Amino acid sequence: MRTLLRALIDQREWRAYDVFRPHFERAARELAKIEDNPGLAGLSVSDSTYQRWYYGSGRPRPAARRVLRHLFGYSVDELWAEEPTQPTLPAERLSTPHTDHRATPATDLQQLGQQAALAARRAMEFAMKAECSEAGPETLGYLQSEVYRITRIYNRVSVATVLTDLARIQATTFRLLESGRAKPSQVRDLYLLAAVQSGMLAKASHDLGDPQSAMLQARAAAVCADQAEHLAMSAWVRGLQSGISYWANRPGDALRYAREGAATGADVQGSVTVWLAAQEARAAALMGDAETVQAANHRAEELREETTPDDLDALGGNFTFPHVRQNYFTVEASVLLGSGNATLIRRAEEAVRGFSDTDDPHWSFGAEAGCRSNLALARLYTGDLEGTAEAVQPVLELPPNQRNAGIISSVKRVRASLMRGPARGTQAAEELRERITAFSSHPALIELGQGWLPPRGCATRSRSAEPEARRVDHAE
Repeated sequence: MRTLLRALIDQREWRAYDVFRPHFERAARELAKIEDNPGLAGLSVSDSTYQRWYYGSGRPRPAARRVLRHLFGYSVDELWAEEPTQPTLPAERLSTPHTDHRATPATDLQQLGQQAALAARRAMEFAMKAECSEAGPETLGYLQSEVYRITRIYNRVSVATVLTDLARIQATTFRLLESGRAKPSQVRDLYLLAAVQSGMLAKASHDLGDPQSAMLQARAAAVCADQAEHLAMSAWVRGLQSGISYWANRPGDALRYAREGAATGADVQGSVTVWLAAQEARAAALMGDAETVQAANHRAEELREETTPDDLDALGGNFTFPHVRQNYFTVEASVLLGSGNATLIRRAEEAVRGFSDTDDPHWSFGAEAGCRSNLALARLYTGDLEGTAEAVQPVLELPPNQRNAGIISSVKRVRASLMRGPARGTQAAEELRERITAFSSHPALIELGQGWLPPRGCATRSRSAEPEARRVDHAE
């Protein structure tokens, strides 16, 4: 059952614990002033408690109940009840849940904004149902805008923030395709949307360490991209499969997928071609093939000169491959070859600077963490243990909901090098290993249920083609 509390949190995009907590604490301070009760001012909520609230179990204590009522304008019984099918709100909800003489204009506006947003969501759901028999233009426009919104924020927020919305719009797109009622002029667009959505959900499963779901989604994305007859998207999906294999320590498969993508996208002009070459270099680096690494990186530089942004680049996020990400991949391939020098350290430092501005549209907390881990390894190869600790420290400070499988994999590479390098046995190295171990033992946890399967008739799973299941470590 989806509770009203969960719906309101999702609607405000507060799903991540570190996003929700400041709002709860601010509401507690406001309520402390309203009730003249200083004891409420320091009230907070733990991550585990918040997760129980979000999934509709473990009702709050009396003080927290009052804060939630102040924050959302509903009683706890209402918040823990099933989300209403229509936004019918009593008249008193047009003001704060407290007495009028203590209400503030800011709180009034907040309550009105909540009601308006909930009404808008319900209105769109009604409109989609009304158009479902023919996949009307408003429904298609809504799906396109949601895809654009999520691709732009995916790398900037935790998976939990976007997962529900992403799965929901994928299900809607699949229903429209399966209904057979879409207009011929819309079918290709719907298949492309399905490919993009499935690709992002493959990335989500990948980040959460679920390789089987990730590959299932990627295969569905491949079939849908083929149905859409979109070569750039088909090439991108091969790059995605290369990434899944790369982080699963299957470099041979990673290399094969990257080369298949390059062949598929031979006539494509977008930055996906550069990405595929960079993926090939990283896969070859895992195999210790320095010659292929050099050749693939050189080809990526040549392709960069020929790149013309296409409709995938326009989506942004993981569907474009800017210079900063290319620098990240290039440095990582060099680091994986297992040796370092002053030149590599300078390039690694430059890659970190490329992700130092969180306002940059290409910024990604996962890519920044990967760059910092690579810098730590480059410094460690030269015996600079202090510099290694300095580079990786910001990664170890990430909150639990951002510790995706790839970030954990990246810092584990640092830990492994500490155990076999010249610093092995020193107290500083041991302390850093312990900190990385503690960090890695608290990965991001998301309630996945049964995961997501490809649409009926869109993709099938072959036992012989599916590698043995193992945890996928994924940063990029």
